[in-house]
This record gives sequence, C-alpha cells and structure tokens, in this order.
Amino acid sequence: MAGPLKGAADGWPASPDGRAAPAAAGRASRAAALALRLAGLLARRALLLAVLLALVFGAVELLPGDTASATAERGESAADLAARRRMLGLDEPVFERFVDWMAALPTGDLGTSARGEPVASLLGTPFPNTLLLGGLALLVTVALSLALGCWAALRPGGPVDRMVSGAATAVLALPEFVVAVALVLVFSQWTGWLPAVTLTDASGTPASWDMLVLPVFALAVPQIGWNTRIVRAALADEATAPHVASAVVDGLPRHRVLTHHLLPGALPAVATGFATSTGMLLGGAVVVETIFNYPGIGSVLAGAVTDRDGPVIAGVVALTGAVITGVLLLADLIRAKSSGGRA
Repeated sequence: MAGPLKGAADGWPASPDGRAAPAAAGRASRAAALALRLAGLLARRALLLAVLLALVFGAVELLPGDTASATAERGESAADLAARRRMLGLDEPVFERFVDWMAALPTGDLGTSARGEPVASLLGTPFPNTLLLGGLALLVTVALSLALGCWAALRPGGPVDRMVSGAATAVLALPEFVVAVALVLVFSQWTGWLPAVTLTDASGTPASWDMLVLPVFALAVPQIGWNTRIVRAALADEATAPHVASAVVDGLPRHRVLTHHLLPGALPAVATGFATSTGMLLGGAVVVETIFNYPGIGSVLAGAVTDRDGPVIAGVVALTGAVITGVLLLADLIRAKSSGGRA
C-alpha cells in the first residue's frame, strides 16, 4: 500500500509499474518540441511571404508607366500628374513605400488604392467570394480524390486501377480554362441544366447555388486528377509496410485494412498534396472567375494591374498568401504528429 499512496501524495497518478511520471514528462516534451517546430515553420513561411510581397512591389515598379499616369483623366496637365504622384507617395523610393505598407499590415491596413479607396474595403466582398469558390473546389477535390484513390487501391493492378490512373493522368494536364469551356458547352449550351454566367444579389454574392457548380468543378477537375494520383501512390507505398502485410495475413476485410492500416500511414503525403492544391485553386480562380463572370478577386486584380496599383496587388497576394500559409501549416502539423506517433 505504501507505494501507491506515496505516488498519490507526490501528485502523480498511481501506477502499478511506476511509469506514469516519465510518460507524462515525455508527452510534455513531445508537445513542446512540436510547438517549437511549428513556430519555426511559421516564421519561415512568414519570411517567405514578406519576400514575395517585396517582389510584388518591385515588379509593379518595373511596369511601364506608373499609377498616376494609368489613372489620369483625359486632359490632365503635367502639374496635375505631379500632384497625383505626390498624393500617392510615388515621389518616395519604392523601398520606403514597401516598408510603410508592411508596417501597417499587422493592423489590417492594406493601404489605399490608386483611386483613393481603402484596399481592405475594396477586397471586402470579392475576397470572401473567391474563398468560397476555392473552398468548395477544395472540398470536392478532397472527397473525389480520396474516393477514387481508395477505389483504385482496393484492387491494385486491376481494370478499375488502370482506368482511374489513366483518367487521372488525362485530366491533370487540362488547364482550368479548357475544363471551364467544356463544362459550359455540355451543361449550359447543350443541356441548359446550369447557368454559364454568375449573377449577383444586392450583397455582391452569387444569387443562387447553381451558379457555383460549373466554376467549382472547372477549378476542381485538374486538381482531382493530380490528387487522385497522389492518394493512389501514397496508399501503394504504405501497402508495403509490415503492419499492413500482417493485417492482410490475419484475414481482415479489404475495407478495414484500407481505413485502419493504409490511410493513417498515407495521411501525411495526402495532406501535403491537398495543401499544395490550395495555392493552385486560388491561382486558377482568377482565370475561372473571368470566364464565368464570378464576383471574386479576379476582376479586381486585373484592374489593379491595369492601374499599376501596387497596394491592391500586394493586398491580394497578402490575403491569399495568408490562407495558403495556414493550410500548409495544417499539413505540417499532420506530418509532425504522424512522425511523432510513429516514433
């Protein structure tokens, strides 16, 4: 009785083998190491985003003309243009403008556009619309890629496996605009089932859900092909693990081997593929939004490039970069926890 009572008095849970304290200390150490690793990853990704934003400012500066001349009204004099340049801060070095913009970024201030509108307000409605489009496309990509990859993995080398792999290879090579045109032709022009353009309501969002279907699938189809191959390859690699072979020898059903032995080990690689697709989806959204007249950041970004509007372009890059960074950190967390669990 003395051993358990002494352990309880010391504040540690009673344990027959006396290993509760070291186990708790080990868990705390692993949690601290994981937090430190994620903090380092966050710092590196934040630095990469800052470098990207600096390159955006520099690239806009290299474009012919400047914001003042691009937004000038007909008949403005040289004095008017000079006054506009001073008002927009274009008389300052680009490095100073970038530093000032970055200093205000943590407060949510994305600067002022060339036409005098706060960039945060300018992106207030279009950016959530783009996030909605990209988020739905990512959900469709995850669901269909997992389903197709697992379906092919259940019968390796069979007709289903060859069919899924061949179709995935074919569609991953298709650009989003080709998929978009094909979807419009089939589901709008030929059948009339879905609208080819997006109409907005008073709030600036799509007026009905069916207007989202074609843009979502135009974005998702190439990424479904890419991620289906990743899922299939990750499951094939995991199938060579000893614990999977033991489960097969034990006579477990295929679906149980898949869900309890293959998928958990393949999850880090699969999560990385989906995280990478986030950037591809948000980048492709600019093209798809133009085709379907979708009220996202595509038109805002096109207008900003025309106006040589550095703060607007940088604001779009900062917001999309923050979203992509968050998704990549989630994938890093999944990989870290998986490797820690195996250790």
